[in-house]
Amino acid sequence: MTTNDEAVARFVERFAAEMTAAGMQRMASRVFAALLASETGSLTSAELAARLRISPAAVSGAIGYLTQVGMVSREREPGTRRDRYVLHNELWYETFTRRDQVLARWEKVLREGADVLGPDTPAGRRTAETAEFFAFLHDEIAGVMDRWRARKESEAEGSA
Repeated sequence: MTTNDEAVARFVERFAAEMTAAGMQRMASRVFAALLASETGSLTSAELAARLRISPAAVSGAIGYLTQVGMVSREREPGTRRDRYVLHNELWYETFTRRDQVLARWEKVLREGADVLGPDTPAGRRTAETAEFFAFLHDEIAGVMDRWRARKESEAEGSA
């Protein structure tokens, strides 16, 4: 392993540890970080197992989770029976768009809950405040996503 390979491996483990600390499954964090750090953003199960020194079963479990949450997709390698695991284009944009949709659903249910609990009860006030917080986040995320799209379009125009 070259010095650069060792530095990349350390980065993968550090970033995976941060994702794990934030609540993501440990092995899924490692597999995701390895894909992110790969040259093409795509690796086979065997490549992931070798890079991370883990079993194919561990790769399979991690890929199952990452596929389920929409962070990775599976593609068949042309002319073979092997699958490649690929990071989605605009991964973070798509991830936050889905989170924004979740916030909107939570806000709706919380508003209904606040009505059921009653606006003059402590539980009703707490629930209404939580709904307001999610409404605020929903609005803020929409603005952030718009600014991100504009920034990417500006960068694309500048490099053309």
